[in-house]
Amino acid sequence: MQKMARIIGAAAAAAAALALTACGSDDDAGTAASATGAASSTAAASAPTAAPAAPAPSHGRECTADDIGVTGDFGAAPTITIPDDCDPPTQLVTKDLVEGSGPEAQPGQQLEMNYSLVTWSDKKKLDSSFDRGETFPLPLGAGQVIPGWDQGLVGIKEGGRRLLIIPPELGYGAGGQGVKPNETLVFVTDAVKVG
Repeated sequence: MQKMARIIGAAAAAAAALALTACGSDDDAGTAASATGAASSTAAASAPTAAPAAPAPSHGRECTADDIGVTGDFGAAPTITIPDDCDPPTQLVTKDLVEGSGPEAQPGQQLEMNYSLVTWSDKKKLDSSFDRGETFPLPLGAGQVIPGWDQGLVGIKEGGRRLLIIPPELGYGAGGQGVKPNETLVFVTDAVKVG
């Protein structure tokens, strides 16, 4: 299973795709991201053009945080269930499943997070720091993770568990970067340490 840096860090994801190794320093990630952009452009230019996928049928309403099933306690790997009777939200949706009692996360702070990621289209777990037994460190608001995390984790308290439903525009958009293009991402995140 890929490390979270390959899933939520755009530069780190590019480095992982090129090197198939763990993330390097910020300088290495920036270099790899530039190289990946060039490689992607070249590959796209030489690859045959495929017909766009047909949009999924609409269910007539967007899902809310309450439609997503989440079981499991803080610190334990959650089980995430995505319903079949509603559409993925088009805006960032957050919900505190467990309100922490520690410091509240603000941009510029260092966080230690645990997470589990399920992709909306196939309803399968794609990645989980719980499964690896290691937290994921990040500086909140520094642009080192997808915008859905930088925006959606503001205000989470240490000891809290939060559901994030991230639309493609705040995830990976049409580029995919390790997930299907235009994928909605569903994370359950635990704030192990704030600050």
